Amino acid sequence: MTRQPHHRRRPITVLSLLLLVMAVTLGPTPSSAAGTDWWNPVARPAPDSQIGVTGEPFKGTNSQGEVRGFVDAHNHIMANEAFGGRLICGKPFSEAGVADALKDCPEHYPDGSLAIFDFITNGGDGKHDPDGWPTFKDWPAYDSLTHQQNYYAWVERAWRGGQRVLVNDLVTNGVICSVYPFKDRSCDEMTSIRLQAKLTYDMQAYIDKMYGGTGKGWFRIVTDSEQARSVIEQGKLAVILGVETSEPFGCKQVLDIAQCDKEDIDAGLDELYDLGVRSMFLCHKFDNALCGVRFDEGGLGTAINVGQFLSTGTFWQTEKCTGPQHDNPIGGAAAPSAEEELPAGVEVPSYDDDAQCNKRGLTELGEYAVRGMMQRKMMLEVDHMSVKATGRALDIFESESYPGVLSSHSWMDLNWTERVYGLGGFIAQYMHGSEGFSAEADRTKALREKYDVGYGYGTDMNGVGGWPAPRGADASNPVTYPFRSTDGGSVIDKQTTGSRTWDLNTDGASHYGLVPDWIEDIRKVGGQDVVDDLFRGAESYLDTWGASEGHKAGVNLAKGAPSSASSSESNPFTSYAPGRAVDGNADTRWASDWSDDQWLRIDLGSTSTVKRVTLEWERAYGKSYRVEVSTDGTTWQSVWATTAGDGGLDTARFNGVPARYVRIHGLDRGTDWGYSLYEVGVYSS
Repeated sequence: MTRQPHHRRRPITVLSLLLLVMAVTLGPTPSSAAGTDWWNPVARPAPDSQIGVTGEPFKGTNSQGEVRGFVDAHNHIMANEAFGGRLICGKPFSEAGVADALKDCPEHYPDGSLAIFDFITNGGDGKHDPDGWPTFKDWPAYDSLTHQQNYYAWVERAWRGGQRVLVNDLVTNGVICSVYPFKDRSCDEMTSIRLQAKLTYDMQAYIDKMYGGTGKGWFRIVTDSEQARSVIEQGKLAVILGVETSEPFGCKQVLDIAQCDKEDIDAGLDELYDLGVRSMFLCHKFDNALCGVRFDEGGLGTAINVGQFLSTGTFWQTEKCTGPQHDNPIGGAAAPSAEEELPAGVEVPSYDDDAQCNKRGLTELGEYAVRGMMQRKMMLEVDHMSVKATGRALDIFESESYPGVLSSHSWMDLNWTERVYGLGGFIAQYMHGSEGFSAEADRTKALREKYDVGYGYGTDMNGVGGWPAPRGADASNPVTYPFRSTDGGSVIDKQTTGSRTWDLNTDGASHYGLVPDWIEDIRKVGGQDVVDDLFRGAESYLDTWGASEGHKAGVNLAKGAPSSASSSESNPFTSYAPGRAVDGNADTRWASDWSDDQWLRIDLGSTSTVKRVTLEWERAYGKSYRVEVSTDGTTWQSVWATTAGDGGLDTARFNGVPARYVRIHGLDRGTDWGYSLYEVGVYSS
């Protein structure tokens, strides 16, 4: 062999050369704008996804001192860790790089033949090209429910496009995990929740590292509203942790017997709070020891009802609804693959068309959990609760003037909308197609104007829900690339990852990076007013959160106060004396004789301003009654009245009036019994 001429060079070892090659191939690549553009990382992994957005993200507040930006009130960044870890394929980030993060589940290779959940949810045979990076031939897609949609760079694009709040709901379901054949971890729900919380913090650290160290990245997990405001004012994304699971704290029920107690609830709420969780669902998909659920429809509803039986030993039970609200109709569509899991001889029951409400509402343990969340200043998600449970939860919040109620993805009966806004709560709509989303936004616009609130969306990505399909390149008003962000400061072009470029017009909302494109589609279809309401979402969400944090329990002026009544039911074993309604014991009550025109009078001891009276009725409730006040016990003024009482927990609100005496005056009974009250509360606030 001919020897090559020797050239002088700096000495370099083989190991150094290998390290250099690895650094170039896998390591972070310095940003060309490092040190000048705060929104660009000091170093980004290479190779990696492109962002497709240029320009500085907006900072600060508007002229009224309000933060701006969009709110995704319902997302599942870490759902790939749920359901046993193999239902959602791919990860939102990986220290090993994008190729490791965005790859399919092992059983999906070579052609998707074993992608069981894929063909259950999407029809067909489930076959698909399993390759993710770099080709992404078949996924992510708007109709693929089993592949990662929340890769960190796609979330970054949504932030760069104007989003400023993201609620990451930690999610799982033990029954789905147990029946799905592919899994690599425990099905215990709380174990999965803990892991997902940890990994969300790990993702924050992963992004921080790109920006030069702890606290420097754009992805900021926040635990109070002021911290969130500070993050948004810096132009970054405030990430709030929530929980959406079927058996929180192990609170399942088997044959209607609770598998948890109050100590479990307190310990569970404390643990979640310490993890940083600030909002949660008390029930999801299956009835549990806390509340009944709002049903799913059709074949999916049948499949979930089977899961309900496998989990609890009981199927859903329905009854006629008592108000305009109703749960989703269960329907009778078959779900053969799910029904095969039932024991021999057991069949899914049929249901009457005129009985669309779940019999199960908010249980005693559920009420304890709701009040425990209030004590911890947490926000309650009412989506997925049966209307019976939701109504009771709203009653409790109204009785305490507590604003922390959320409806994050269109799973609440819309007849509750004004009650939620009246409390100071926040509502987001599911990420429907632009036409449907805009139509629903228009329908509720008058209420948003009345309560001066913004609007949100719940993408539910990684949540097995389905996302907006493409409207088509031939639509009369397609998204035109590039376009400007809502604030006008950024230019948004088509998004590219690997060799695949997505176009909302032809691909639909395939992954999280297309949220800005979807918002632009809403602007095209629904107009700027809809987008403006969405852009006010961050301020309204934080208003609800901040008001929840600042809530103080009112002083009950009636507790222990002297009281009298027109009559008291006689019973040789139990006292139903008037004082039983103001003794602070929810297990005792005042009961009148069995006739109309009865009253209960409370002496507050001195004149105070009275603004609110709460009444917890026993089954013998008042259909028509008045709340009356007096300063001398002789001259009475009616301050609130109803002719449509339906029992339960009522809250009478009125302009503050001076009163020493408060009287509940029953005019027409709701039953053949008399009037019966567990507790009456009187408040100045």
